[in-house]
Amino acid sequence: MQFVKAKPLSLRGHPLYNERWLQAKLAEDTSLLGLGDLVVKDAERRQPHAGRLDLLLSDPETNTRYEVEIQLGATNEAHIIRTIEYWDIEKARYPQYEHVAVLVAEDITSRFLNVINLLNKTIPLIAIQMRALEIGDVLTLNATTVLDLVRLGTEEEDEPGQATDRDYWIERSSQATVTVADDLLRLIDEVTPGMALKYNKHYIGLARDGLPDNFVTFRPRREHLIAEFRIPRSEELSALLADSGLDLLAYDQRWGRYRVRLSNGDLNSQHDLRLELIRRAHGTPEPEDDA
Repeated sequence: MQFVKAKPLSLRGHPLYNERWLQAKLAEDTSLLGLGDLVVKDAERRQPHAGRLDLLLSDPETNTRYEVEIQLGATNEAHIIRTIEYWDIEKARYPQYEHVAVLVAEDITSRFLNVINLLNKTIPLIAIQMRALEIGDVLTLNATTVLDLVRLGTEEEDEPGQATDRDYWIERSSQATVTVADDLLRLIDEVTPGMALKYNKHYIGLARDGLPDNFVTFRPRREHLIAEFRIPRSEELSALLADSGLDLLAYDQRWGRYRVRLSNGDLNSQHDLRLELIRRAHGTPEPEDDA
C-alpha cells in the first residue's frame, strides 16, 4: 500500500476553492460538519436588517435548527458577532425550535477560542475548524469540533408537573411501540437490575426507587420507538453503529446521546449490540469471559 502524506491547503484567497465552494460542499453533504445527517433548510438566508446566513440546517427528529456561518482563514470578532446575531434573529423568529449557533473557520486561534468558550456558557454555540487537505490528487475536508455544546446538569424536561402514565403514551403513540420500551427495559435489567420506566410528558425515562436515572430514554411514535443512549460521541462507536444495520439517527449534540429507531420487528436482531449500548450508557464494563 502506497503511503501519501496529506498537505494542508489554504482556501482563503484560492481562485477555485473559495467560501462559496465550501458552502456548496457542506450543503451537498451536511455530515462533513460532524453534526449528523442534517437537512438543508436554506442557504444564503436573508436576515432582516442584517446580511445573509450561510446555511440553515435542521434536524427534524429533535426540532433543532443550526445557524451555520462560514469564514475562510482565521476567525475574528466580526465572524463571532455575525454568527451570534443570526442565531438570535432565527431564534426570535422561530421560538418553537431549539437553535444552535455554528461557527466554521479554517483556523480558530486560542485567543478567540477563549472568547467563544465564555459565550458558550450562555449561548448554545459550536465551533468547528474546517481544513482542506491534499492527498495525492484528492482534496478532502477535515472538520474538528474545537468547542461543543455545554452539557446541561439536569435531564431534559425533568420538571414538576411533567409526569404522566402508561395510558398517556399508548394513546399518544401505540401499544406496540410502548411494548418496545418494555422489551428494552428487560435488556437494561440484564445490565443493572431494579430499573423501572418513568413516564414523562415528552419522553419515557428510567428510575430506580422513584429517582430518575436517564442513561437511556425512549420516545414512542405511532410506527416506531426512538431509543436514546447517553454516550459521548466517538468515531469508533459511530463507525460500529453505521455498519450495524440499525436505523441510526443523527447524534443528539444537545444531550449527548446516540439515537436509534426501533420497531417490533427489530426486537430479535442486534441483541448484543443493543446490550453493548446499554452497558456504555450506564458505564458498566463488559463482563470478562470465563477462563
